[in-house]
Amino acid sequence: MTENADMIDFVRARLADEERIALEAGGDSWRCPDGVPGEIHDRSGSIAFTLRNLGFDQHIALQDPARTLRRIETSRVLLNEYAEVADLDTDRPEPDFRSGRAVGLGFAVRQLAAEHAAHPGYRARWLPRFIQ
Repeated sequence: MTENADMIDFVRARLADEERIALEAGGDSWRCPDGVPGEIHDRSGSIAFTLRNLGFDQHIALQDPARTLRRIETSRVLLNEYAEVADLDTDRPEPDFRSGRAVGLGFAVRQLAAEHAAHPGYRARWLPRFIQ
């Protein structure tokens, strides 16, 4: 398996972990209704949970399971596009369109992988390349 394929598999596994957690959380959208600070409500209007620390409620509501699932789906689209040309993403790419596409998509996928740099399976060699 190539280094780029390993990176793709790593990111896919992290997305699968996030997806599982979001689905276990109900997969719903959350919101903070006006006038009830600290309450995070689900799609039906029920209180999903409360958090009385100022500002945390808005942040947590923004990270709702439904939004997480949408982000995962868009990340998977990007990964699938990259997988088609990942073998062309090299330190010394050819000066053609497909190689340029591979390097550009590779940069984006490396950013996705870097979100999980604290994971024991992350490899420092997946850090984004900066090519002139």
